[in-house]
Amino acid sequence: MEKLPLTRAGQQMLDAELRKLKSEERPAVIRAIAEAREHGDLSENAEYHAAREKQSFIEGRIKELESILSRAEVIDPVKLSGTIKFGATVTIVDEDTEEERVFQIVGEPEADLEKGLLNLKSPLARALIGKDEGDSVDVRSPGGLRSYEIIAIQYK
Repeated sequence: MEKLPLTRAGQQMLDAELRKLKSEERPAVIRAIAEAREHGDLSENAEYHAAREKQSFIEGRIKELESILSRAEVIDPVKLSGTIKFGATVTIVDEDTEEERVFQIVGEPEADLEKGLLNLKSPLARALIGKDEGDSVDVRSPGGLRSYEIIAIQYK
């Protein structure tokens, strides 16, 4: 099985979600199903069907998280240095708009662009890997070709 790189924070976040699903969400939906069953005819019981659908989602997410965590390879960025690699926090500036952005390159399961967590497999991350401060990279995006200059690299 393929190992999935995760940061320590990413592993803790996924582990917390799994614990919440198992200890809070799963028991709550089981109670909701039991309560809906008491209302009689299940064929026309919307509460029952909604609770079963939610249960299906919760069980699927639990399986997904267990799979991810069992294949996780936790990498501590603090122990790294040098050119850009997994775990690096990179400050870049768009060479056209002068907009500055900060991203940490993380594993796919923990990626969240709104939080500045960039998927390791994204075009931007792939372009940045192996580069150093002062380098420029060109990235083909849906909006066309973009050029970025690397301002800073940190491992924290």
